[in-house]
Amino acid sequence: MFSGTHHLPKEGRLPLLDGATGWLNGEPLRTEDLRGKVVLVNFWTFTCVNWLRQLPYVRAWHEKYASQGLVVLGVHTPEFRFEHDLDDVRREMRADSIDYPVALDNEYGVWRAFDNHYWPALYLADAEGNIRFHHFGEGEYERTEKAIQRLLHEAGADPGHDLVVVEPRPVEEAADWSTLESQENYTGYDRTERFASPDGLVLGKPHQYALPDTLGLNEWSLEGDWTMNEQATVSNTAGARLLYRFHARDLNIVAGAAHPVRFQILIDGEPPAAAAGQDIDADGYGTLGDRRLYQLLRQPDPITDHTVEITFLDPAAETYSFTFG
Repeated sequence: MFSGTHHLPKEGRLPLLDGATGWLNGEPLRTEDLRGKVVLVNFWTFTCVNWLRQLPYVRAWHEKYASQGLVVLGVHTPEFRFEHDLDDVRREMRADSIDYPVALDNEYGVWRAFDNHYWPALYLADAEGNIRFHHFGEGEYERTEKAIQRLLHEAGADPGHDLVVVEPRPVEEAADWSTLESQENYTGYDRTERFASPDGLVLGKPHQYALPDTLGLNEWSLEGDWTMNEQATVSNTAGARLLYRFHARDLNIVAGAAHPVRFQILIDGEPPAAAAGQDIDADGYGTLGDRRLYQLLRQPDPITDHTVEITFLDPAAETYSFTFG
């Protein structure tokens, strides 16, 4: 008996994969090639912190159940323009230890075929090609794994009932939901919110920004010479600063640069010390390079409101978004 998964209704047929613009970790797959297999489709994009926190489970399910007939299929549908770059996707797959097949979905063809709207998203199909389960976002790992076991059992395998135990990297650890009061925010003008510099948004051209007198919770501001573009806000000179008032255990930034850019972080005016994330040292120093998600802070208890100040010591830092955990 598979408790909690006795009823997995048919939700439609597994869509075609014809919209993929390329494939990694194997030859192109067609939907008909997957008949007889239980298929777990995982929509992702490599800067998404929610997907990164789900990834240890997806990796573990692949490792545990591939021999039982499970096919894990990643679909990389990029959010930011730089995530279209094949070399960057390959780099992040190596860093994230992804060795199952990945469909590149640069034109959103597979995304539209599934009528998907979320990163991450999981769709589970049975051996006859019927979608029987889905989940959007993080969490529900036990329920998802029991659904995998149920469909493998239906297909004649013996997957057992034990659940995987994961060992996540620091950036993959679950958020501290009980203290999380800050939500994802973008720094490009197309999607940013709560920008507090006195002159407001100046679109697409260099501007000398100033700090407000105070920052409210979840407000952010710039100081110095910056250009705010649609997706990224770019520092034009050394010494440009970005400030953010937040309430969360973790603070991450999606950022990068064409050439190495050194930066320093202060939290309420002091070096982070024990609150340093994996991409900075205890004095708050780090270097931007590859465009990716950087973990800046992981704070010990107690969690309260703080203002983080990032000074970019070289020009041409590209900042895209902040996420929290």
